[in-house]
Amino acid sequence: MKKRSLHPFIKWVGGKSGLIKDIDSKLPIEFKSGNIKKYIEPFVGGGAMLFHVLENYDIKSIYIHDTNKELINTYEVVKNNVNELIKKLNIFQEEYMLTDMEDRVNYFYNKRKEYNKGIENGYEERKVEQASLFIFLNKTCFNGLYRVNSKGLFNVPTGKYKNPNICDRENLLNVSEALQKVIIEHSDYKECAKNVTNNSFVYFDPPYRPISKTSAFVSYSKDDFNDEHQKELASFYNSLDMKGAYLMLSNSNPKVINKEDIFFEEIYEGYNLNEVYAKRFINSDATKRGAISELLITNYEGEESYAKIRVV
Repeated sequence: MKKRSLHPFIKWVGGKSGLIKDIDSKLPIEFKSGNIKKYIEPFVGGGAMLFHVLENYDIKSIYIHDTNKELINTYEVVKNNVNELIKKLNIFQEEYMLTDMEDRVNYFYNKRKEYNKGIENGYEERKVEQASLFIFLNKTCFNGLYRVNSKGLFNVPTGKYKNPNICDRENLLNVSEALQKVIIEHSDYKECAKNVTNNSFVYFDPPYRPISKTSAFVSYSKDDFNDEHQKELASFYNSLDMKGAYLMLSNSNPKVINKEDIFFEEIYEGYNLNEVYAKRFINSDATKRGAISELLITNYEGEESYAKIRVV
């Protein structure tokens, strides 16, 4: 039976849809041959890589983690209550499309207020409602950003879309079916260690290290991911390497701005630093959107020869 097409049901800063072919070309041979039986993502985000794996590979056990509670709630609702979710999104779609552009602004901010009220007061009995608001805001806010303030409240302004696809029914149904085999956890990335064995492939897609002051898109939660956190992650990466797991990690390439910046060479010394080019569309300046060099850091040799970034 032909596998159903899957793609992310939300937009996410740093999403890997534009890099999937590059990432796939550098997957472990053992993963492609089916000898690796476990796939783990400690920072699932929008899930582009997750859905690529679900669509193209037969993996026995899959685990995803994220510290963003609202994001994980949405994954769980898509998995367990997709039909109810679709009903609510259809209502949003119809109401939004029947209003003029000026009224859409008020509609958006009313939904944002309702969503933030859920964050403040809790939504244990309203998980589907909160997930539907999460998706609605993601589809209609400025550039599909997810950003929160110091209180953890969503603060992205409205976007200006003529015909946003708020309810992508077919994809939501396909994703829901695929997620039935996925274990979803709201947790820090370090919690994934309990599931990592030498028969695992772990793909890390953490908040990127900013290459400039204007590229610091790290506010997915109220706690920023700074250089000390990057170093802690590198130490954790090393601990999983010692377990014999296959590892891949994405991050920015600081040499785009400063050729002398060897931050990643130092904290991932001994591993493979591979340069790839990703298209980035989320930038307030349209002239700065386009292909930019990024890193894929692996602890194994793949099918293709890797162009290592060397210290000059």
